[in-house]
Amino acid sequence: MRELVDLHLHSTFSDGVRTPTELVAMAKRLELKAIALADHDTVDGIDEALAAGAAAGVEVLPAIEFSVAFGSFKDVHLLGYLLDHHDAQLQSILKEFRDRREARGDAIVDRINEKLATEGKAAISSAEAAALAGGALGRPHIAQVLMGKGYARDMQDAFVRYLLPCDVPKRYFPMEEALATVQRLGGVAVLAHPTTITNDRDTLTGIIDQLCAMGLAGVEAFNNVCNDQESAFLVSSAVKKGLIWTGGSDYHGIEEGISMGTGKGSMAIPYSCVEALKRAQSQRA
Repeated sequence: MRELVDLHLHSTFSDGVRTPTELVAMAKRLELKAIALADHDTVDGIDEALAAGAAAGVEVLPAIEFSVAFGSFKDVHLLGYLLDHHDAQLQSILKEFRDRREARGDAIVDRINEKLATEGKAAISSAEAAALAGGALGRPHIAQVLMGKGYARDMQDAFVRYLLPCDVPKRYFPMEEALATVQRLGGVAVLAHPTTITNDRDTLTGIIDQLCAMGLAGVEAFNNVCNDQESAFLVSSAVKKGLIWTGGSDYHGIEEGISMGTGKGSMAIPYSCVEALKRAQSQRA
C-alpha cells in the first residue's frame, strides 16, 4: 500500500470550515500518513493539530501559507513548511496581519449589508461570522451566516452573489520578507499552485528562477489548479533546478468536488514528499 499525504489544508483558524482536530480525524479515516496544516497568514491552529495528530497516529507538519506580492503579481501564495511556529517575532508579524484581516472582514460585511439593504433584507453582523471562526474572520465564515439566514443556497451561491462583488483587497507580504521569514525560522519555502501566477511557461520559469535565487526550495506541482500536463511540467522543472516538489488538495471544506487527500479525485501525493521537505530543512540548517 502506498503511503499518501496531503500537504495543503486549511482550518477554521483561517478560511476553512473544519477545526484542526476535525482535519486530523478526517485524515485518519482516509488513512493518510501525514498532513500539513497551512492556514493563511496564521499558525494559531498548529498546536491543536499536532496534539490531535499525536493522539491519532497521523503525522502533522507545521506550515503556513503567506499571501505574497512579487513585482506586479499580487496574491501569490508561498507555503512555509517545518518552521518554528512559536517564534515571537513571527507571532508579532502575524498579529498585525490578523488585525488587518479582521478589519477587512468588517469592511466586507459593511459592503454586503449595503447590498442586502437594496434587496430589502436584514443586515448581518461581523460578530455572527466571527463566532464561527476559530481564529481570524474569513470570507467562508461570512458565507455561512448568509446561508444560515437563507440569503444564499450554498457556499458557492454566497460567494457569487455577495462575497465576490463586495470583496475588499487584502494586504500582502513582500516576497523577500516572506522568504526571509521562512528561512529565519528554519523552514522550507514552497511556491503554492504556481500556475495561478501565470499560465505562460516561459514567464513562470523566469519567476521561479528569481525566487530560487532568493531562497525558494520547492514548488507545489500537484494541486487543484494544474492539469496533468502542467503538473508534469512543474515536476520536470523542479528536478532540473534541484528543487523539491510537493502537492496538496488546498482543502477548505467549501469547494464542491474537492476532497482531502485526492483533491478533484486523482491526486495521490507520496510520503516521499515529506521526506524531501525534511531533507531540505536539514540541508538549510
